[in-house]
Amino acid sequence: MLIVLSGPSGVGKGTVRQAMMADSFKDFKYSVSMTTRTPRPGEKDGVDYYFRTKEQFQQHIADGEMLEWARYVNNFYGTPLGPVNKTLDEGQDVLLEIEVNGAMQVREKCPDGVFIFLTPPDLQELKQRIEKRGTDDAATILKRMEKARNEIKMMENYDYAVVNDKVDLAVKRIESIITSEHNRVPRVIDRYRKMIGVK
Repeated sequence: MLIVLSGPSGVGKGTVRQAMMADSFKDFKYSVSMTTRTPRPGEKDGVDYYFRTKEQFQQHIADGEMLEWARYVNNFYGTPLGPVNKTLDEGQDVLLEIEVNGAMQVREKCPDGVFIFLTPPDLQELKQRIEKRGTDDAATILKRMEKARNEIKMMENYDYAVVNDKVDLAVKRIESIITSEHNRVPRVIDRYRKMIGVK
């Protein structure tokens, strides 16, 4: 099962994903993204990102090897299709933590995925989280907030909305969604058809 976690910038997608990875539930594999940006200190190829040149990345796009991709601040970011398909073929869930536009690309290619939109408790809380980062000036924060409003409008394209009021509670909500999705009849019916000899 493909699980897509996304939401507006500053909502805490990375923090929630890291908490999910540390949780004992962890019945999935995190999909490592690909980027053309240079590695930061301590980052390892194939662990934090697949680091590629712009030429290599563009060749992957041309060859249809990217599940989704985007260009951001003169660098490419995206999800390579090969590792995702390999993990799914091995019978393991795959978790993607991606931006809203990337999620819409995945939605087109994998409509049977589970799409989860992480939301802030309210816009004021989102603004405070962005301000706490201390990386943006006032004008940039205003732009981020406007973008967040537009991204929240896209929630209607998702299957679930999960409020990230407290990280541990958000993780529990997401884990309950994953458990429920595994028990949906369309996902299990083939197993039972085989059991009773029906094609």
